[in-house]
Amino acid sequence: MRLFIIIFFFTISPLLGQESIDLVLKKYNSRTVPYISVEQLHKNEDTYLILDTRKEEEFLVSHIPNAVWSSEKLDASAFAKAYPDTSQHIVVYCSIGVRSEKFGESLQKLGYTHVYNLYGSIFKWKDKGYTVINHQKKPTDSVHVYSKEWAKYLQTGIKVYN
Repeated sequence: MRLFIIIFFFTISPLLGQESIDLVLKKYNSRTVPYISVEQLHKNEDTYLILDTRKEEEFLVSHIPNAVWSSEKLDASAFAKAYPDTSQHIVVYCSIGVRSEKFGESLQKLGYTHVYNLYGSIFKWKDKGYTVINHQKKPTDSVHVYSKEWAKYLQTGIKVYN
């Protein structure tokens, strides 16, 4: 019986977190920004401008390599000046994909035509075993979890709260 419980915990519990992310995204997102999977982004990282749409303190704890911190709110004129090519392929992410959808919608309103929301965002990225780096550009196991409520959706790594 004890062996069954151990096997159940290590086999099923990671799936429960993913199911929860699915439910949260269905609840809060309208899918106006198409999703891209972490696997697809990982294979093709160099073809996308990757934008971290979290708070700066979250970004400093860890972020996806080559990601650019963009803040939670889009500064339309500054962004358009920095990235004038509206056909550029852009991936936005946050903790699980809710805040990034809002940011992606703002980019679409500015005329950017190839904007994608990273499904499960940095939590899913980390849970898949992909590298995250800190503000010193060094690999880290730490991930800022935004809040205690969101923390349950991260299955791996060190959960950081500020």
